[in-house]
Amino acid sequence: MNADLAHIDTWLFDLDNTLYPAESGFMGDVERRMTDFVMKVAGLPRDEAFALQKTYLAEHGLTLGGLMKHHGVAPADFHALFHDLPLDVLAHDAGLLAALERLPGRRLIFTNADEIHAVRVLDHLKLDHLFDEVFHIHSFGFAPKPDPVGFARMIAAHGMDPATTAFFEDSERNLKPAFDLGMTTVLVGAHAEASAAPFVHHRTHKLAPFLAGARLKEAA
Repeated sequence: MNADLAHIDTWLFDLDNTLYPAESGFMGDVERRMTDFVMKVAGLPRDEAFALQKTYLAEHGLTLGGLMKHHGVAPADFHALFHDLPLDVLAHDAGLLAALERLPGRRLIFTNADEIHAVRVLDHLKLDHLFDEVFHIHSFGFAPKPDPVGFARMIAAHGMDPATTAFFEDSERNLKPAFDLGMTTVLVGAHAEASAAPFVHHRTHKLAPFLAGARLKEAA
């Protein structure tokens, strides 16, 4: 059944593993570099560094939060790890481009990554011209998803009405604060259809056909 999104005029998208499939393996490359960095900073063997990385992610919303608090890591040093990652595993999706183009209103990116990473990925996917702005980790003062503070800052910065906003994410837990605010929530990815979370309105394995089939607001 096609989703009824005729009330939506602001389209909010996570970036990584949402605007491209997790099956690309790109985030695996990101995670490996992250683990290497934690090994160096914390002086731990790889398995312990990986466990610490996941602990910081759970406790702070992102690994960087724990590295900043407990190891004095500068955000710029951390983000620089990913600025030269090869992007060849990310394929341009003409179907997704067409599906995004038909969406009425504003399109925004809401990512826990930094601006340089987001711009690189969007440019490589040939989607950069479709988005009005990237709201990145620096934009919301290092209050990462799912921190409600980050959501509040984004809404204030863009004058958003949650009731007419749809938020697309591959991470289930990041949809909870959006739901609480009154947004329409869409879980994306291979795991989406197995989700039984009451705060997820729609679930889809693939983003492009979901958007292409959705009922949208008619042009005035």
